[in-house]
Amino acid sequence: MEEKKFDVQSLIGFILIGGILLWMLYNNSPTEEELESQQETEQVEVPGNTDANEPQQANQQEQSAPATDSTALAKANERLGAFGYSASLPSAKEHTTVISNDVLELKIDNKGGYISEARLTNFKTYDSIPLYLIKDGNASFNINFTTTDGRNLDTENLYFEPEVTKNGENHILSMKLKVSEDAFLEYRYVLKPGEYMLDFSIRSQGLSGVFNSSQDINLDWKLKGYRHAKSISYENRYTDLIYEYDGGDDDNLGAGDHEEAEDEDISYVAFKQHFFTSILLTDTNFKRGRFTSENLVQDEEVDTVYTKKFSASLPLELNGGELNYNMNWYYGPTDYKILNDYNRNLDEIVPLGWGIFGWINKYVFIPFFAFLSGVLPSYGIAIIVMTIVVRIVLSPVTYKSYLSQAKMKVLRPEINEINEKYKDNAMKKQQETMKLYSKAGASPMSGCLPALMQIPVFYALFQFFPSAFQIRQKSFLWADDLSSYDVIANLPFNIPFYGDHVSLFPILASIAIFIYMMMTTGQNMQQAQQPGMPNMKFIMYLSPLFMLIFFNNYASGLSLYYFTSNLITIGIMLVIKHVIIDEDKIHAKIQANKKKPKKQNRFTRKMQEMMEQAEEQKKQQQKKK
Repeated sequence: MEEKKFDVQSLIGFILIGGILLWMLYNNSPTEEELESQQETEQVEVPGNTDANEPQQANQQEQSAPATDSTALAKANERLGAFGYSASLPSAKEHTTVISNDVLELKIDNKGGYISEARLTNFKTYDSIPLYLIKDGNASFNINFTTTDGRNLDTENLYFEPEVTKNGENHILSMKLKVSEDAFLEYRYVLKPGEYMLDFSIRSQGLSGVFNSSQDINLDWKLKGYRHAKSISYENRYTDLIYEYDGGDDDNLGAGDHEEAEDEDISYVAFKQHFFTSILLTDTNFKRGRFTSENLVQDEEVDTVYTKKFSASLPLELNGGELNYNMNWYYGPTDYKILNDYNRNLDEIVPLGWGIFGWINKYVFIPFFAFLSGVLPSYGIAIIVMTIVVRIVLSPVTYKSYLSQAKMKVLRPEINEINEKYKDNAMKKQQETMKLYSKAGASPMSGCLPALMQIPVFYALFQFFPSAFQIRQKSFLWADDLSSYDVIANLPFNIPFYGDHVSLFPILASIAIFIYMMMTTGQNMQQAQQPGMPNMKFIMYLSPLFMLIFFNNYASGLSLYYFTSNLITIGIMLVIKHVIIDEDKIHAKIQANKKKPKKQNRFTRKMQEMMEQAEEQKKQQQKKK
C-alpha cells in the first residue's frame, strides 16, 4: 500500500481558494438598503387580469423568497458566476406575472422566465372544469449553456426580472436574466387581443463574453398533455407530436408507447392534445431537432391525468456572440380554420388524411360543413344534411353498382349451367364464363369499381369527424357531446375493446350496415360455396360487429354519419330496385347482346388466347401420360 505524503502544493491551493472566497464574500455582501428593498412586496398588475386571488398568491409567494444573507449570495455567486447578479435582485423570488386577453390567460414565473399556467378562458374540460394546457409543473422550458469560466447553467433554475408595458391593446412582458443592468438574457412576450398566438423572442445583450461559443446551447421544451376528453383512449389516439422541417415538409411521431425522431431545419414543433395544441414557431429555423413522445396511458380503466409526455431538444446558434431569435407561441384549439388563417402550414397539424383524402376534406367537407353549421340550428342536423347531400351526389355510383349486381343475378342460371357442365375442367369453365360475360356485356368487376370510387369520400369523412373542432361539446338528441361517445347505459364492468358503457349510435349504425350488407351480398349467397367466394357470409356479419364494438368509444358524430349514410343508401337502393330497374328488361337486353357479334378488346382477346394455350398444353400432357 502506498504511503500518503503531505502535499504542500495542495495546501497552498486550499489557502488561495479560501482567500478568494473570503474576498468574494466581503465584496458581494449586500448593504442594509439592499436587504430592506429585497424584503418589500412586489405585485405586478396587468390590465385585463381579473384574478381576485392574485394579491394573496403574491403574499404567499413572497414568504418563500430565498434568504438574502451574505452566505446565500456568496453561494449563488460561486455557483452562477456572472449570473449571480440576478440572485441579488428583488425579483429573485417565487413570483408570477399575469398577462391575458379575452381568450387566453398566461402566468409567467420569475424562476425560469417561462409560462407556469396557460388557461383557455372560453373552454372547459369534459367534466366542466377550467381548461389548462399548462398547470402544476406539467411543462418546462429551458436553455442550457456553458459560460466562459466553465459553469454549466440552466435558465429554468435562474431568476428573471419581469417588466410589463402596453403598446396600444398589446400586453408586453419582458423577462430579463441579468448579469448587470446592461447585460442580460431576455424573453419577450407580446399578447394581442383575441389571439391564441403570441409573439415571443429570445435575445441577449452584452453576453458575448459570457457564452462559451465552443459549447452547444440547447433549448429544451417538455410538456405532459392533460386529459381533456371523456374517453382517454380516443383522445390519446389523436394526441401526437408534429413538426415541420426542411423548408415545409411535416412529420409526426405517431401514437406508440415510445417514439423518437430527429430531423434538420426545424421551423415549428407542435405538442397536439387532440382538440388543443401547444406550438413553438421560429422565424430562424433550428439547425436540427430531436423529439420524443412517451405514452402515459398504461391502463385505460384508471382515471389517468395525463395522456402523453413530449419533449423537443433544439440547438440555438450565436450571432456575433449573442442570441437573437424571433419566435411565436400558440396555445389554443386544434381548429383547422384558426390554424390555417396564420398561413404558416399549421393546418397540417389537423389530421385530415394524406393525398386525395386531405384534399377532399380541405376543399369540400370543411367549407361545406362550416356553411351548414352556420345556417342550421344544430350541429347534429348539419351532419345529417351533409350526409344526405353526399349520398345524393354518390347515387349515380350506387346505381351503377346495383345495375351490375342485377345483371349478375339475371345471368346466374346460365353461370350455374356452365359450372355444372364443366365442373371437372376448371380452365374450360373459366373460359366459357368469360365468353358469357363478354356476350352479355356484364362483368363482376363492374360492381366493384363504383364501390372503389366511393372509398376516398368515406375515408375522408372518417378523418373529418374526429378532427372537427366545431362539434366538440355540441349536443344532439341523447348525445351530450358529438365529439365523444354517447351513453344510454353504464356497465358495472369493463369489456375489453368495448368499454364500460353502451352507446346507441353505434348500435343503430351496425343495424343499418347489416341491412345494407344483406341487400348487396344476400343475393350472392347462393354462390358462397363456389371457389373464390367462401367468406361472403362471414364478411356480412363482420362489418356490423366491427362497427358495434370499436365505434362504442368513437365520436358519436361519426356514428351518426354512418347510421344516416347507410339508412339513405338503403332507401336509394330500394328505389332503384323497385322503381328504376326492371330485371325482365335487363334479361331481354342481355339476350339481345348475346346475339350480336361482340368484338373483343385486346386484353380480353389476349387473356382468352392464353387460356386456350394453357388448355391445349394440358391436353397434350394428358396424352403423353
